[in-house]
Amino acid sequence: MTTTHEGGALPRQLRGDAPAGGGTASAGGVIRARGLAKRYGRTVAVEDLTFDVHPGLVTGFLGPNGAGKTTTMRLILGLDAPSGGTVTVGGQLYRDLPAPLREVGALIDAGAVHPKRTAFHHLLALAQSNGIPTARVEEVLGLVGLEAAAGRRVGGFSLGMSQRLGIAGALLGDPPVLMFDEPVNGLDPEGIIWVRKLMRSLAAEGRTVFVSSHLMSEMAQTADHVIVIGRGRMLRDESIADFIDTSAERWVLVRAARLDELTARLLAAGAQTRPGPDGAVEVAGLEAPAIGEIAATAGIALHELTPERASLEEAFVKLTQGSVEFGSTAVAS
Repeated sequence: MTTTHEGGALPRQLRGDAPAGGGTASAGGVIRARGLAKRYGRTVAVEDLTFDVHPGLVTGFLGPNGAGKTTTMRLILGLDAPSGGTVTVGGQLYRDLPAPLREVGALIDAGAVHPKRTAFHHLLALAQSNGIPTARVEEVLGLVGLEAAAGRRVGGFSLGMSQRLGIAGALLGDPPVLMFDEPVNGLDPEGIIWVRKLMRSLAAEGRTVFVSSHLMSEMAQTADHVIVIGRGRMLRDESIADFIDTSAERWVLVRAARLDELTARLLAAGAQTRPGPDGAVEVAGLEAPAIGEIAATAGIALHELTPERASLEEAFVKLTQGSVEFGSTAVAS
């Protein structure tokens, strides 16, 4: 059964149905940028970006607002012309692809639809322009949970429903390469979980999945690899695990009998400390064994010594703090 609520039906990739579109997961396709640049007059939107986005992974595309993420995606899709460098999909410029929707599916702007068209006719126009069977339109509407809304005009759709329609358009040609710009925008928690499963399942099929998002907690559960940019320049291109390990401070939760004395000794040894939960102290700059040795030397009984795993959000904020376009200097009380 399919519904129009934000949770929706599971996509074909999660139900195990046979493909109905024109593309094939086995075709694969690397997104390859080399020295990619885009300037608008004196404004630099993207500068010297070089990266590869590989099949079989969910690659998160991260950066502060104004970092150049959407511009980069538009350059990949040929919606903007680069000022320098090149970007190809499967070795070809997007404009040279004979049937683009069968090769690349993209959600860049969910609102870029004619408001008086029905969901069905919006997708039908896309399908007919790329030689995709009409039956595929009905299928993808069911996959994203909009089957019952097929005859409704999209101008009356909620933001979440518009996002689902955009995802349906990206899936329409069953392409090996998929790009999503903020795909969970406007979705409720159930819808966010649905999108997460969709991204993971598409990558598991061997497709190239490139996802821009500002929700770090969601990317932490979805992405295998991250490309991080700031002010249009490359900051990091590595696995999400390596990014967190190298970009975030490692903290250790410490509870002890004479905690104030131990804290003073840790500070003297070059550590950083901050208050922890329930009267504990969090320590950075020293690993747990070193903290334990300092406590033992001072004869201080330890009650807890727990290394804490850094979060993607902490790593992202630390790395990009100098690249934020609009930053606040005030702290709300």
